[in-house]
Amino acid sequence: MREEPPRLTREERLAAKLRENLRRRKAQARELAKDATPTLPKADSSG
Repeated sequence: MREEPPRLTREERLAAKLRENLRRRKAQARELAKDATPTLPKADSSG
């Protein structure tokens, strides 16, 4: 017989989904930051 996983409350389910979403968004932001190239050239300091 298989044991059923413990039944989570609504708050626990929502908290888990929020953590999952945050983790996914952070990973996405890291990828975007890694791939991002500066759009403006650095200013020449000899100006």
